[in-house]
Amino acid sequence: MEEFNKIVPSFQAAVHAKNLALKLKDLIPRQMFEVAIQIAVNSNNGVPGKILAREDIPAMRKDVIAKLYGGDRTRKDKLLKKQAAGKKKMKKLGKLDIPDDVFMEILKR
Repeated sequence: MEEFNKIVPSFQAAVHAKNLALKLKDLIPRQMFEVAIQIAVNSNNGVPGKILAREDIPAMRKDVIAKLYGGDRTRKDKLLKKQAAGKKKMKKLGKLDIPDDVFMEILKR
């Protein structure tokens, strides 16, 4: 994202990247799908750069088998498999909206 571009000395880039990734992980709210935060160094010629830091925000979980009581294990497996397929589809199609207050918090620090 262009909003988070930052110029730092090359010897401090890894430390700044890790700190920014951790701050973003704390500030961005959890979504229904897993979100990966990656901080990269861009090269001058537009080629994708090297990833310096990565943090993952886990997906929110809903207990889909809470309503089941005892019974056959295959019913539980079916519900969990169905949930996993939905999460996979949502991750592919989902769009992450970063709240404005996250930008303000990062710029404040």
